[in-house]
Amino acid sequence: MKKTLSIITAVLLTVTITFSQEKEKEKPPIGSAPKNFVLPKKETITLENGLKLVMIPYGAIPKATIAVSIKSGNIHEKKDQVWLSDLMADLLKEGSTSMNAKEIANKMAEMGGNLDVSVRPHNTNLNTSVLFEFAPDAIHLIGDILKNPKWPETEIERLKNDMKRNLTVALSRPQAQVNKEFFGRLYPDHPYGQSYSTNTIIDSFSIEDVKNFFTENYGAQRTTVYIAGRFDKNKVKEAVEKALGDWRKGPESNYPVAQAKTDPSVQIIDRPDAPQSTIYYGLPVVGPSDPDFISLEVTNSLLGGSFGSRITSNIREDKGYTYSPRSTISANYKSGIWYESADVTTTHTGASIQEINKEIIRLQKEAPSVEELDGIKNYESGIFVLRNSTPQGIINQLSFLDRHDLDESYLKDRVKNIQSVTPEKVVEMTKKYINPDKMTLIIVGDKKKVQQQVQEVIKPESLKQ
Repeated sequence: MKKTLSIITAVLLTVTITFSQEKEKEKPPIGSAPKNFVLPKKETITLENGLKLVMIPYGAIPKATIAVSIKSGNIHEKKDQVWLSDLMADLLKEGSTSMNAKEIANKMAEMGGNLDVSVRPHNTNLNTSVLFEFAPDAIHLIGDILKNPKWPETEIERLKNDMKRNLTVALSRPQAQVNKEFFGRLYPDHPYGQSYSTNTIIDSFSIEDVKNFFTENYGAQRTTVYIAGRFDKNKVKEAVEKALGDWRKGPESNYPVAQAKTDPSVQIIDRPDAPQSTIYYGLPVVGPSDPDFISLEVTNSLLGGSFGSRITSNIREDKGYTYSPRSTISANYKSGIWYESADVTTTHTGASIQEINKEIIRLQKEAPSVEELDGIKNYESGIFVLRNSTPQGIINQLSFLDRHDLDESYLKDRVKNIQSVTPEKVVEMTKKYINPDKMTLIIVGDKKKVQQQVQEVIKPESLKQ
């Protein structure tokens, strides 16, 4: 009996090994070609005061996502107004002349949602997602806040103190320190370079400053109401006309165009005994409205902008200098910045910069293989479609078009345009835009340990004290 079992076991083992070997020889199935993004049907209405309503019926979930996007934010702040728009948004959250913050929160909760008010460089957004039957009610509530803000003077000191605490905490971190210096150097004469305020500026803000900023920069002509998901179109249209149709026109849309500065220099912000160096390393490139932008995005993804990128594989996987390196294109209005960011071990700061430069120069000289580039293109195509598979994702893309003066073909043809990028085009983009000799390098780290390393890989005349 034991002998029979041994024979059976041996046969099964042989079959298993043979089957495993055959499976190892099999190649994975070839994936289907990436599909272009299909923009859902939408209806756009422009009211007499210039406000736009964009309705996108989408999906089966019985909720409506509402985003009121106003084309103003930090980009319209003067040098002595940095974060004034953020204070304005905080005060908007305090309510209208008919409802306080608690009442607004309770009403939104009854609708199945909550109201978020946020400021970005280009836009101020009032967003919510509610049960579909409450979409008109949510629109009326948002309209009341925009037309009749309370601006409670009793709350301004508390909010200013909160801002100063947040500022202190942020600037105690190397990531904020390097960001502030990097963008300040590349955008010295534009709000894009004003990442962080100061206690002195915040202390100077008054209720009148907030009111004046709101009057000067906000109104119907800069506003688009997006609603996506399930909703009654006629009731939504009626609600928008009633809630915001009589809102003042305000100023026309106008973003000041930035002229980014090419500044091939190095600055080390001393952080004694720091175990890591936080670096930003980059230069001005083009913005989303430029014909090269999509090709440059694909190039960036291959070089350093995705987890499988070359720089990441080099200094993270192979060398172990850092855990989270990444290159990014900061997509501004008619302007852009390419930069590599990373927290690298102090002892390998210079070596990390050297390896980043090596990967850039290699891509300037040698085209990537078709196989490598196809992987990057499929990744970029796939995440683009996934990001747009929700009502909020669709709204985000439509807002992006509006912000950058782009045609809908930018969305509809994006996958096709990504897939059309060739290895030769990647080399061309790297040569044209990503030049280490023109880059600004900002480091927050232990200067005594870092400076000599940097001098060995960067031209000495670029070093600044």
